[in-house]
Formats: sequence, C-alpha cells, structure tokens
Amino acid sequence: MKNLFLLFITACCIILATNSCKKDTFITSPNAQLNLTDTVKFDTVFTSIGSITKSFKIFNENTQKLLISKIKLMGSSTSPFRLNINGVAATELIDIEIASNDSIYVFVSVSINPSASNLPFIITDSVLINYNGNTRYVQLQAYGQNAIYLNNQVITGTVSWTNTLPYVILGGMRIDTTAILNIAAGTKIYLHADAPFIVDGTLLLNGTINEKIVFTGDRLDEPYVNFPASWPGIYFRESSKNNVLNFAVIKNASQAVVSLGPSVNTNPKIVLQQVEIDNASDAGLLLINSNAEVNNSLIRNCGSNVVIQRGGNYSFTHCTVASYSTLYLLHSKPVLSVADYGLVNGVLSFSSLDALFKNCIFWGENNALENEISIIKQGTNTFSVTMDHCLYKALNDPSNTDLISVIKNIDPVFDSIDYTHNYFDFRISKDPLAPGIDNGTLTTFVKDLDDNQRNIIIPDIGCYEKQ
Repeated sequence: MKNLFLLFITACCIILATNSCKKDTFITSPNAQLNLTDTVKFDTVFTSIGSITKSFKIFNENTQKLLISKIKLMGSSTSPFRLNINGVAATELIDIEIASNDSIYVFVSVSINPSASNLPFIITDSVLINYNGNTRYVQLQAYGQNAIYLNNQVITGTVSWTNTLPYVILGGMRIDTTAILNIAAGTKIYLHADAPFIVDGTLLLNGTINEKIVFTGDRLDEPYVNFPASWPGIYFRESSKNNVLNFAVIKNASQAVVSLGPSVNTNPKIVLQQVEIDNASDAGLLLINSNAEVNNSLIRNCGSNVVIQRGGNYSFTHCTVASYSTLYLLHSKPVLSVADYGLVNGVLSFSSLDALFKNCIFWGENNALENEISIIKQGTNTFSVTMDHCLYKALNDPSNTDLISVIKNIDPVFDSIDYTHNYFDFRISKDPLAPGIDNGTLTTFVKDLDDNQRNIIIPDIGCYEKQ
C-alpha cells in the first residue's frame, strides 16, 4: 500500500513538472495565436499643436509563452508617431516575452502641428510585429491638418459649404435625393481612397475664375499628390437633377465625373461651365444614357477622356479634349468615344443618341493613335451626332456623323507639351499658323476657360481664346 501511495505521488509530481516545463517553454509554431487590433485611429480634430495617446493590446492566446522577436514603428525617426512598448519608450524593441494567456500594451502617441500645410490630411504609419516567422501590422492613422472631416456623411435638406477650411471626406459622402449642396467659391474638397462623392440630389458649385473649387485626393505629400485613382470620383445617379458646376478643378480620380441616366426634368442633368478635369485613371467624363451640357471646359490626360455609352442628349461647346502620355498614364484610348449601346445587368441595351460638338478640339499624342474619336451606331433608334467647326485627329472621318467645316489631322499647336517635367499647357500657341485660331463659329459664349474675352464673331476653336 505504501508503494502504491509513493507511485501516485511520483506520478503527480511528473505531471506537475511537465505542465510547469510546458508553461516555461516558448511556443515556436507559426500557427501560434496572437490577438491584436488591425488599426489605431486618432479621430480628434486638432486645433493646435497637440499630442494624443492611444493604446493597443497584444494578447498571447496560447498555452505556452510566446516570444515576440520584434516590434517596430515602420516610420521610425521620420514619423510623428511614438511608441511605448510594455513600459519601454522605443521605436523598436526585440525579444519581448508574453506569458501564456497574458498580454502586453503598446501605447501610441502622435504629435502634429495641424497648421503645417505641407502635411497630408491623413497621417499614416504602421507597427510591425514579428513572431515565429510571422509578420503582422497594426495601421496607425491620424488627421494631419485643420479641416472639416466628414465620415460617411449624408447631406439632407439645403446645405452650404464655405471656404473657411478645406473638407476631407472619409468613407464616402452622399447628397440625398431631395437635398441640395451649395459649395462656395474657393472651397477645397479632399477625398480619401475609399470616398466616392455620390449625388442623388443636387450639387451646385459656385466657383469663380480667381477662386476655383477643387476636388482631389487627400494625399498632398510626394509622390502621391499627382497619382491618378487617388479617390473614386463624383457620381450623379439616376434621381439626381439640376446640377451645375462652375469653375471647378476635378483631378486625380478613378472616374472623375460620372452621370447615370437621363434628366428627370427639362433641364440638363449636369452642366459643366469652365471646368477642368485632369489625370483620371479611367474616364474623365463618363455619360451613360444621360443629359449633359459642357462648355468652355478642358478634359485632359485621362485614361479615356470622354466616354458616352447607351445614347443620351449632349452638347459640347468650346471644349478641348486632349491626352498625352504622362509619368502615370499611357495614352492608349481615343479621347472621345460615343456609342448608342451599353450593358444593363449584363444585357446589351440601346438608346437614342443626340450629340452636338461645336468649336471643340479632340487631339492626342503624336504617333500614339490614328483615330482619337470613335463614334459607333449599332441600334435602330434615332442617332444624331454633329461635329461643327471641330478640329480632330482621325485617319478616317467618323461614320454616322454630320461634319460641318471640320479641320482634320492638323496639329493644334498647343502651347507646351513637356514630357520631361510632366507639364502640359493646352492653350493654343501664339503661332499664327495654329489651325484653331479664328476658325470657330459664332456661339453665345463670350468668355473662355480663363474667363478671357472671346472674339464673338469668329472665335478660336477649343476652350482657350488666343490673347
């Protein structure tokens, strides 16, 4: 009996010792479980130089100790973020032990001068965590400048934005069906990569020549400041109506301006007056069975500048639509594509088309494309396209198109095309042989894109009048 008792005691000691040893050893499997957050956001809007601290926890869910081989702030000395790792102030720490079912805290502080205009609106960094051959990241995000920050905002009623502070849109924004948003001259709107600007109601841009309204991405630091596809774009959906955009600059989007569906009243769905659209990765202006009036506007250097699908009603007067390859986009598609067909829920659909292009330039990089305009009719509905006193590049005249006093395949002689410095000025050169000078036809527009006086009797072709 005594021997059995001793055997039992010995067995218990062995089990306890084994469990104790197991807890004292490190788990080395790459499948070890580590619980931590994905992102730390500093949502406070700064009004002066300030420091804010937040924290996240690294929790070891395993039955053995876990050795974190490295925790590191990726931005290091250049970052406005600072770390305190398990009580140690450091931007990098190695070999941190976490007991079984225990955790450590990482405190993150950020110090920002929100008046520093060279900062991006969203400051980002990340914390790297290495263990057992795995690499995890915790993303850090804070506001970098004084601005009005709107996250997944829905506009209702009648709202006015002023130019006192810029607006930064996170997660997207929508103007409700019966709502009206008035935006004052000089207002700057910066949109995050996940932030479409959706218009179900009415958008009124009240810019002036000296105080244009700007839509662009929220990264202002190099090299991101000039990247196309920095934000999704402005989308005028089916219920939207009576939209007027005066003196606006819309740049660096995926699809800069998209208009879906016909007008719900007798007015054009969208009117663009003295608007610049630049550097969209896809379409600068995408019009799908819609109704648009575009005057004295420049659509330049986009993946595909103007695209009209599934018919609609359109008027373009004194517009320059031009593309050259840039540091970011290769010019490979016609600057103007017009068609009476398109897909609806995967099924080919056709609609009537009525489009007038007057005193417009459609041009692209030399030796890139032979045809910078594509006009295609496939349906049996009414189809009317007119090119009136336009200058364009095309190997063959477009079919199904009425041509009135057009100029074909003669270089418009733009003022400056500088590939080296990624600089493009689409004003007409003062070269007296520039074909667009004094070759337009009379219109009601007495000013050009620069708000300079036009020769109202025989104006120039394009959005600019030679001065």
